[in-house]
Amino acid sequence: MMAVERAGSKLMARAGTAAMLALAGMLSFQSFAFAESEKEPAWHHASSLSGTPKYGPDVTHFDYVNPQAPKGGLVRLSTSAGFDTFNPILPKGTPVNGLSLVYESLMTSGLDEPDISADYGLIAEALRYPDDYSWVEYRLNPKAKWHDGTAITADDVVWSFEKAVELNPKYKFYYHDVSGAKKVSDSIVRFEFAVTNNRELPHIVGQLMVLPKDWWEGVDEKGEQRDIGKSTLEMPLGSGPYKIKSFSANRDVTYERVKDYWGANLPVRVGTNNFDEIRFISFMDDAVELESFKGDQYDFRDERSASRWSTSYDFPAVSDGRVILEEFPDYSSGRMQAFVPNLRVEKFQDPDVRLALNYAYDFETTNEVVSAGLYDRINSYFAGTELASSGLPEGLELEILEEVRDLVPPEVFTTEFKNPVGGDQKKIRANLREAVKLLRKAGYKLDKGKMLKADSGEQLSIEFLYYDKSAERTLLPYVKNLNSIGIQTELRLVDYPQYANRIRSRDFEMVTLVWPQSLSPGNEQREFWGSDSADKPGSWNHLGLKDPGVDKLVDRIVFAKDRAELVAATKALDRVLLWHHLVIPQFYSTLDRTARWNRFSHPENLPEFSHNFPALWWYDEAKAEKTGVAK
Repeated sequence: MMAVERAGSKLMARAGTAAMLALAGMLSFQSFAFAESEKEPAWHHASSLSGTPKYGPDVTHFDYVNPQAPKGGLVRLSTSAGFDTFNPILPKGTPVNGLSLVYESLMTSGLDEPDISADYGLIAEALRYPDDYSWVEYRLNPKAKWHDGTAITADDVVWSFEKAVELNPKYKFYYHDVSGAKKVSDSIVRFEFAVTNNRELPHIVGQLMVLPKDWWEGVDEKGEQRDIGKSTLEMPLGSGPYKIKSFSANRDVTYERVKDYWGANLPVRVGTNNFDEIRFISFMDDAVELESFKGDQYDFRDERSASRWSTSYDFPAVSDGRVILEEFPDYSSGRMQAFVPNLRVEKFQDPDVRLALNYAYDFETTNEVVSAGLYDRINSYFAGTELASSGLPEGLELEILEEVRDLVPPEVFTTEFKNPVGGDQKKIRANLREAVKLLRKAGYKLDKGKMLKADSGEQLSIEFLYYDKSAERTLLPYVKNLNSIGIQTELRLVDYPQYANRIRSRDFEMVTLVWPQSLSPGNEQREFWGSDSADKPGSWNHLGLKDPGVDKLVDRIVFAKDRAELVAATKALDRVLLWHHLVIPQFYSTLDRTARWNRFSHPENLPEFSHNFPALWWYDEAKAEKTGVAK
């Protein structure tokens, strides 16, 4: 599969514990009916988008875990980037993988409810808010402790929020409707909101990562003042089920299970976090990473490349059963993966140019030759979910679109969006002719094999930025087609830190990126598509999109009154984004293709929305004895 921005892929719900905690911050919120007292809303143990949470206050564990899962053993995981800091909130640098094992949030999500946005108590034991969603209060669990035994307090929560928005523009934008946080008592914190009726706001502040104020404002072992505003490789004080045991910067980090973890018996934690040690190993080269897996250097691989899946897993350990290949259905998220032009660059501002680039992409041939036909073409920004638009708009979706009719492409109302279809020489030639026609309409001319700007004679050129050499399997066929219609192309392979910095600083022309989508879109859509985020460094509005019609549809999502309106508004937004021809959609799969060394077991009934390795799994000594003990 084409290289994707790692920050995006790590947010995918299917990626495991850390990713689920990250993704949960993006999910929308709707409370179930509160039984209110005369003066104040009642306290409740959980909240859910779909009405009533599946699990009541007396539940002891989630249905999808094994509450008797044995504890022990080591699991080794890979990552395709190094790390240079243990500070989780700075906008620059590369934080180490796994910090969500060390730090907790106020609430956390279950994995087996229809919208995956039911939140249950973690650091907070209860929450409450009024009917107009103008504020939310969280009451902290009196058992919640830092690893040094001190209590987690409202001061820690308020300080964590204030530092996040002070130091990181991304958090500042994401929480821009949160007017402030204040301590009500040592165990109660209140978040005030600048708007009303935004059902998601109580939810997203509940996913705030809580840091220890006194530790960060104290001194280290050398007597030097710590500074949350600076990068650090000092092993942090946390509150989660693991703490850092050892590390080698940019190479590997090992977490060890906290034996007296305060939250071990919480319903949201029973049957989880079963490994004594979790190790992340960094690989800078994808080919080396795969070969290291074959050589038993790490235990579990989520294979994102269909071509590798079909050609690279015929080795002895698979044949003799020491390595297990297994596909898991992925119902937890949608996505848009695409070649993404930078709209800040003048040549990409014309939608006819962008549509021409889509006509030049022959997905069908690439999928068959490179990916063994294992992918589907992406035709939605919410591909693989009920949120994807299709056909023509009707019902509530049409009503919503009518409100922005003058601000969106007219095709939204008259024509079903479909990508160009290739796959044979006749169709490919027809598509390339259409691409040339669109470029002529945009002010270009094909002269002696070069696509030139008619008024200046400058050749249309595109630099493709990427960091994973395996991306060339998909890039090269596309580049060949572009060259055939006179477009000059340059492939720019860089290391990951340079790649990430260029994306953050908007120093790119064309790149492959992913926008992961939850089943409950909300405030994060402003970060993805909103005009206010277009010029914000490091935002997820990689495109640089500024469009008033899109802004209005995003607001309709954010302030949706119920699930039906949320789905209709999301389909409307999807349809409008597609008809703006912003990107060249690539491909997706509804399967997670995994390979693992046969040392692990999992509950009989994994949650529908995630295999959640390794959080729900455990080390199986009998299997490990046959396979060989990991080192």
